[in-house]
Amino acid sequence: MILSCSSVTKSFGTDVIIEHVSFHIEEHEKAAIVGINGAGKSTLLKVIIGELPADEGDVVISRGKSIGYLAQHQDLSSNRTIFEELLEVKRPLIEMEERIRSLEIEMKHVSGPELDEMLSTYSRLNHEFELLNGYAYRSEITGVLKGLGFPEEEFSKQITTLSGGQKTRVSLGKLLLSKPDIILLDEPTNHLDMESIAWLETYLLNYSGAVIIVAHDRYFLDRVVTKIVELDNGHATVFQGNYSAYSEKKAMLRDAQIKAYMNQQQEIKHQEEVIAKLKSFNREKSIKRAESREKMLSKIEVLEKPVEVNDEMGIRLEPNTISGNDVLTIRGLGKSFGRLTLFKDVDIDIKRGERVAVIGNNGTGKTTLLKIINDMLPADCGEIHLGSKVHIGYYDQEHQVLHMEKTLFDELQDTYPTMTNTQVRNILAAFLFTGDDVFKRIKDLSGGERGRVSLAKLMLSEANFLILDEPTNHLDITSKEILENALNHYTGTVLYVSHDRYFVNKTATRILELSQETFINYIGNYDYYLEKKDLLNSLHASDTGASDSSAAVSGESGVKQDWKAQKEEQARIRKRQNDLKKVEDQIHSLETRDGEIDQLLTEEEVYSDVSKLLELNNEKESIKEKLEELYDMWEELAE
Repeated sequence: MILSCSSVTKSFGTDVIIEHVSFHIEEHEKAAIVGINGAGKSTLLKVIIGELPADEGDVVISRGKSIGYLAQHQDLSSNRTIFEELLEVKRPLIEMEERIRSLEIEMKHVSGPELDEMLSTYSRLNHEFELLNGYAYRSEITGVLKGLGFPEEEFSKQITTLSGGQKTRVSLGKLLLSKPDIILLDEPTNHLDMESIAWLETYLLNYSGAVIIVAHDRYFLDRVVTKIVELDNGHATVFQGNYSAYSEKKAMLRDAQIKAYMNQQQEIKHQEEVIAKLKSFNREKSIKRAESREKMLSKIEVLEKPVEVNDEMGIRLEPNTISGNDVLTIRGLGKSFGRLTLFKDVDIDIKRGERVAVIGNNGTGKTTLLKIINDMLPADCGEIHLGSKVHIGYYDQEHQVLHMEKTLFDELQDTYPTMTNTQVRNILAAFLFTGDDVFKRIKDLSGGERGRVSLAKLMLSEANFLILDEPTNHLDITSKEILENALNHYTGTVLYVSHDRYFVNKTATRILELSQETFINYIGNYDYYLEKKDLLNSLHASDTGASDSSAAVSGESGVKQDWKAQKEEQARIRKRQNDLKKVEDQIHSLETRDGEIDQLLTEEEVYSDVSKLLELNNEKESIKEKLEELYDMWEELAE
């Protein structure tokens, strides 16, 4: 055991954030702390690192073990470049290398015992330097920076010129290079693109120390962790396994708790009714029995009612009108900023009912595409056509659609003036804003709270074409799952940018990957994309190696062929689903009729009429035979 928390409690004023939290972490173990926003996850990390004192309880770290912490927000202030900043982590190695070089020079000018002593020191330092991977520390820094999404041309950028997200990535790089025995990471994937997240997954999986992660990225947690510490109403519960295993166990546990509580309440009520009835008989024997039951009842350890936490947004997305089948048509679209070409010669068709995810590395132009479609940026060339009766609803990750000086209440009422005060309050309550919260100014809200206001406006828009830019940023896991469910039941069309692979996997019917200045099409979810990615990228790479004209034709042909194959596969699956539905309907109809016959056979006018009885029995036998065939057919189709 490398770390243990024992009965840790922390309050702010009268608000108890975490209460008697206990768990332990083994050496080399990878664990996650999960819970809704405000559950106390970041607070617990700060208590473990010693940034906040615990009100009660103890945090014990094994003797001699080091610990490192990455907070959500970093404010690095340094005049160094990115590479120099990470180089500082290796300062002891640099000084050791300087001492080795110094000894090499000094040894040229000494002899005898002094030389022997220097040779001994030189040999020891060299051995230590080699053990610490001293000969490769610069390439190690380069590997970490590239893994975290910094191209080599950015290594010389000054820290002072970086954005908040870039500073967080630099801080993460420094932490990983320092190699503490225990790493604490608070939302490490927030500022990483998909490739960088995949790199970090592999790095942490192979990391020799222990890792504790707070993250909302469920795909990331599934890949990395083997233990989940859940914070719920201030209390901690430990689950073995990754996030998916935890989610299943949690649902089963909650169902079991509710069932146990309901059964016990039913039993208590039953016993109370029996006791009352026995007493009403007013007989000595009955009264004694009632008293005996009362004694037994008083000894029952009454279960607490499972707490219903109001942590669920009430989001329902419904279009007001149905659009035409062709929702969006793009031809020859191109966009550059100076010498940087984001994409060119882009052709995209989006049909009604599709949920299309746009993915790709940071800075490739995904958000730019959405802004061009939404008339927030001009294209350099190309045409964009919206289909018949298409009404766009836009969710902007920077929340530029919100007015920072307005209150939540005014933001909704000014946008939808026909809504009554009660209706506005009800909508805000559905998105977890109650009481005086509705009079907070937008500028005073957290990123997650602004996201919920934007989603509320999106729901009220009743649009039939949703364009979403990173809709899951700052949402907790519960809110993400609710949004997934809402999108999956939405009857309109969705185009969105996201780096949340779990979210993409659950919601996308098609993926457009922005790579090498063009969009590569995959008809399927994220798992399908991973399966086909290498094939289509190699096709595209070999195409671009030829002449420009042949590359365009060949690349387009390769993608079209794959698209055609995917479309045929989708058509086959849809046909099988339709056949399955028809069989299920027939089974239901026959089973219903079979039940009706059973009811008729109990009626006197039927069972006393031999001819009618025979007719119904024959029909029942016929139904039985047909059902046997249909059951076999259903099983075959379901396979």
